[in-house]
Amino acid sequence: MMEVLFYIAATVALLSTGLALTRANAAHALIYLIVSLLAVAVLFFLMGAPFAAALEIVIYAGAIMVLFVFVIMMLNVGQHGIAQEQEWLRGRNWIVPGILAGLLLLELLLALRHAPATTAGLTVSPKEVGLALFGPYVLAVEIASMLLLAGLIGAYHLGRRFIVRRENKR
Repeated sequence: MMEVLFYIAATVALLSTGLALTRANAAHALIYLIVSLLAVAVLFFLMGAPFAAALEIVIYAGAIMVLFVFVIMMLNVGQHGIAQEQEWLRGRNWIVPGILAGLLLLELLLALRHAPATTAGLTVSPKEVGLALFGPYVLAVEIASMLLLAGLIGAYHLGRRFIVRRENKR
């Protein structure tokens, strides 16, 4: 049973990632990317790593996706951006991501129902993760945070320059 759930989650992850890569609209790609990250979290849970699944949801599907939403909001300024956001909120844009997310929810509920009560001693505590990240891997964590910050600043400046040029032409 768990093997079937694993393959369903993997298929949803691959499908939503492919859709995220092929969307021309940044908001649509972001929605599919969130579904993909949720599918990866389900995969972690099915492999016996519930803490890694929770981190996947909180850090990637939560915090980093919110950062992407803010960047998209900064880049879509003006009347055209408002009209485009209203178009994004229409129900037809949410059908496929909603179906994929519902499939993941059903799969997670089935996995929780059929999961054994305990894992076979393969649990990792949050304390161990914190000690590893801020112990021997502290340099890698700091470099990753600086890289994310540099990407955000670069996206802001590139988008801001484009918006200023577009407004000056009017």
